Amino acid sequence: MNTTSEPLETDVKVTAVKTPDAIKPKHKGSARLFENPVLERLTHTHIAAPLSIFFAVAGVSLYYGLSRGLLTGLSAFGLFLGGWLLFTLAEYLMHRFVYHMDTDTPRKAKFQYTMHGVHHEFPKDETRLAMPPILTVFVTSLLFFIFRFTFGNAGFGILAGFVFGYALYLFVHYAIHVYAPPKNFLKFWWHHHAQHHYRQDEIAFGVSTTLWDHIIGTMPEKKR
Repeated sequence: MNTTSEPLETDVKVTAVKTPDAIKPKHKGSARLFENPVLERLTHTHIAAPLSIFFAVAGVSLYYGLSRGLLTGLSAFGLFLGGWLLFTLAEYLMHRFVYHMDTDTPRKAKFQYTMHGVHHEFPKDETRLAMPPILTVFVTSLLFFIFRFTFGNAGFGILAGFVFGYALYLFVHYAIHVYAPPKNFLKFWWHHHAQHHYRQDEIAFGVSTTLWDHIIGTMPEKKR
């Protein structure tokens, strides 16, 4: 009779946290961020889920504002563009100063790796190219309350443009990492983001647009 007790489950090994300077991109595989399988599963998503939520929120926000007379056609268009522009600035600032924060403490290093460093280590992991649906719903709800109470009725137009910009960013980012560069003018986006991932991460922070990289001065240097 064999009396040797065997564990019912094998130990789950969480991927070690790495600081940005220690990360080397791997084009296969995926990191494990949490031992808990439920939490780990929540860190993965198909790109269609957040895209659907953001586009739906943009459409509903505009429709509600226009159908209730809270916005006029011209003002809705202007506010939509303003919200979209606001998102591109938020995208740049978040990427540069939050996702690439100084990792001078273990807590900061853990946060940075979980939020963004893991993407630099596994840039081809399709399931981590966008936030999961639960977080998407939370973010859109938070944005609604911020814009509604800050801008009043105009917030419906601004919110629509902002989340539309967010959806466009997710789509562009996903396409850059999943598909080969096209042989046309769109190749520029692939090359720009590759500079950030494989050349140095202190440049090329814009993904959906290079506008703020041009304005602030973080464009990659052109080869001579």
